[in-house]
Parts: sequence; C-alpha cells; structure tokens
Amino acid sequence: MERGNRLNVHKDDEMKHELQGLLRSGHPTRSEEWHDPEPAADDDPEVAAGRVAGLGSPGDAEALRYELARYFARTPFPAKRRELVHTLQERNAPDRLVEIVGHLPPQDTYSNVQEVVTALGRSTRA
Repeated sequence: MERGNRLNVHKDDEMKHELQGLLRSGHPTRSEEWHDPEPAADDDPEVAAGRVAGLGSPGDAEALRYELARYFARTPFPAKRRELVHTLQERNAPDRLVEIVGHLPPQDTYSNVQEVVTALGRSTRA
C-alpha cells in the first residue's frame, strides 16, 4: 500500500509550482493579499519557525539574529536605528522586535544584522 499524497501527479506539480516563489524568497509573492496563505499570528508558538530557545538562553542571540534577518532581508545596510525601526514597522514585524531594535543608540550606524545584535548587548559567540 502506497502512503503519502493522494492527489494526482499533475495536481502535486501544480501545488509545487504555486509555492516555488514563497519557498525561494521567504515571503509571500502574490500581488493580491487574499491569495497569500494566512501568516503566522504574533501569539503562535515559535517552535514551528525554528526558534526553541527561551529568552536569556545561549541560543537567544542567534534566534534574535535569525528573526531580524528575516525582516531585514534585502535591506540596504549601513543603516541607523530610525531606518531599521521603520523597516520593521513597514514589514509588519512583531512589536517586540520593533521595541528591541528601538533600544539601539540613535547615532550609531550598523553594517549588518550581526552588528545590530551585538549592539543590543547580545552575542552569538560563546
């Protein structure tokens, strides 16, 4: 008995084609919002997104860097705090990320996400 998808081969290929842009880019690629799959809610568990470590744990800095990198993808660096906060708000990042980045010194310029995480007092290096 064969297990797996019960759809026919043509439907399976069609579904792969529809998801190809989303899988490659990491964000919805549809022009109309109603075509997009439902996004994750702010109160959804983060385990599905790959984050397991809690705040203050050794993996916290790496998890923060991962989350920020998702929202800063293709963001022109170098950037100051104001530009980073604006980008997060524009891309509908969770409020806690906007609040965390809002604690950065306003005069400093950051070249990449790692510098942002380091400036926040968290380091991914042991």
